[in-house]
Amino acid sequence: MNLQPHEEQDGKKVWLSETEVEKLEAVADGTEQTIAFALGARCGLRSAEILDVAPQDVVETDAGWVVRVWEGKGDKFRETPAPSDLAMRIQTIGDVRDAASDEPVLSVSSTRSLRRWLQDAREQLAEQEDDIGWEFLSTHDLRRTWASALADAEVDPLLVLDWGGWEDLETFLEHYNGTYSPAAQRRAREKVAWL
Repeated sequence: MNLQPHEEQDGKKVWLSETEVEKLEAVADGTEQTIAFALGARCGLRSAEILDVAPQDVVETDAGWVVRVWEGKGDKFRETPAPSDLAMRIQTIGDVRDAASDEPVLSVSSTRSLRRWLQDAREQLAEQEDDIGWEFLSTHDLRRTWASALADAEVDPLLVLDWGGWEDLETFLEHYNGTYSPAAQRRAREKVAWL
């Protein structure tokens, strides 16, 4: 976990490693919470966008599975990649519920509920892992984690901008790609024999 102080508010920005994302998903209380956390950490969705995802929004394209965000920030449309297991889980929920495919997957309709879910998970992880860093985790940090993971995997920055719905590289670099991932730090440490 990487932490940096916010510039104009209390608290810290958090970037999770892949292992930490897996731990977060593991403590989720049920399928809906697991999906909500994954839509943030694995698809880069904002809180309000997570609430709107319906089975019809998850489609397989020539590029692979994507989540269609019909009205993202500024009412802008975008498609962002989705892991196939997450896409199948969302599709299955639509089938099992026997509901209209345009009904949101999550039964909650407020970002307050998402924040409460994450608060419960982070408190559990802070205690379980004996690491107070978890207490700083916010829903926005899931998006931050996703963006940094893409950068660490050397995905073209212009493609990351497109998937994430950012208009300029400066905003992305300033707010999302502000730290080196644990994997990048490990690679650097391997270059130094005494570390």
